[in-house]
Amino acid sequence: MTDARRARWAAVGTGALLTCAGLGAALLRSVGAAPALVPAAYALGAAVCALAAVLGARGRTRRALWLLIAGVMIMAIGDQFD
Repeated sequence: MTDARRARWAAVGTGALLTCAGLGAALLRSVGAAPALVPAAYALGAAVCALAAVLGARGRTRRALWLLIAGVMIMAIGDQFD
């Protein structure tokens, strides 16, 4: 495999994994007594990670990396409101 193909698969896999984790956390937080901002932040972070996975599949791995970082940061900041 070439380095570019490996980077694409890494971006897609990481984006999909973080999307699933963010959506799962949003569902778990929405059931509990957390403020509404917390599940919304997890869902927004998951959406950003899903966009990163799509960009990674198209070969935009550098932008995908920055979006993955931004998505995780959104989830982490949203978790601070709990």
